[in-house]
Amino acid sequence: MIDWKKSTVLVTGGTGSFGKRFVDIMLREYQPQKLIVFSRDELKQHEMRQTWSDAGPDSRIRYFVGDIRDRNRLYRAMRGVDVVVHAAAMKQVPACEYNPFEAVQTNVHGAQNIIDAAIDTGVNRVLALSTDKAVNPVNLYGATKLVAEKLFIQGNTYVGKAQAGTRFACVRYGNVVGSRGSVIPLFLAQRQTGRITVTDERMTRFWITLDQGVRFVILAIEQMSGGEVFVPKIPSMRIMDLVSAMAPQCEVSITGIRPGEKLHESLLSDHEGAHTVEFDDMYVVQPEFDWWTHSHWEHGKRLADGFRYTSDANTRWLSPRELCTMTEDIVPA
Repeated sequence: MIDWKKSTVLVTGGTGSFGKRFVDIMLREYQPQKLIVFSRDELKQHEMRQTWSDAGPDSRIRYFVGDIRDRNRLYRAMRGVDVVVHAAAMKQVPACEYNPFEAVQTNVHGAQNIIDAAIDTGVNRVLALSTDKAVNPVNLYGATKLVAEKLFIQGNTYVGKAQAGTRFACVRYGNVVGSRGSVIPLFLAQRQTGRITVTDERMTRFWITLDQGVRFVILAIEQMSGGEVFVPKIPSMRIMDLVSAMAPQCEVSITGIRPGEKLHESLLSDHEGAHTVEFDDMYVVQPEFDWWTHSHWEHGKRLADGFRYTSDANTRWLSPRELCTMTEDIVPA
């Protein structure tokens, strides 16, 4: 178990939707010795600093301007750090499709830089955020995140079997309710015009709130041995149920699926199911390498042959009423 009060924590992409909520929860509930916000946007860091200073200066927070593409900057930022949460990424599917070299530089080469810097500076635990789009990817964003997952899991072999070394693991979950660039701010803005655009009315997605995502990441950091991909059990939603909840009086225009977009998403493939164990609130994908000690999660339930965890075949669904409750406090970005 981690003694958070004696730990120095660094979060990449710390000024994003996840990063800001992670900082909020960590400072209020876990009280780390130091919390470093690493991001490349000085304006967002300034705005974040102003928000936190409203309650008085907090000596635990550090703001570190840098880019995960810059390996030397990461080495400097990680000196004396115990835990790294890697949330920085290019995430917008259309932007990655149009700018593939940039997506690779950030999501793949940036991941390798995180791994190298963490090992060489003696970071204890590194947890990387992934996405459902990394499972059977059809777009470049998903493909880069799949590669990043592979890099982080296999990064454990560069440390060896000694538990004193750096450990790497991943968390993989679905769309975050109300995060920057998500569909909710878009629908809220479109609602003012009386017209909502939907790419395909059959679409389903996994959904998780920011709080749930942050708390699951913290849980994974506390429980990781190194090599796991942690997948939370979360509900699905139908896109037309979301439209009904948010804009029942609006006209709906179907625009067609965009390049790289899926009708449904997967959080576990049938191949992964063969080496995954199930718990009440999550699945744990175990690595398929000889360095992995299976006893770490031997108390988990084995999955049935051919099991897949997909948004259209989920057993948990959000109703229009639940969707309305989840979105009522979200305002346009």
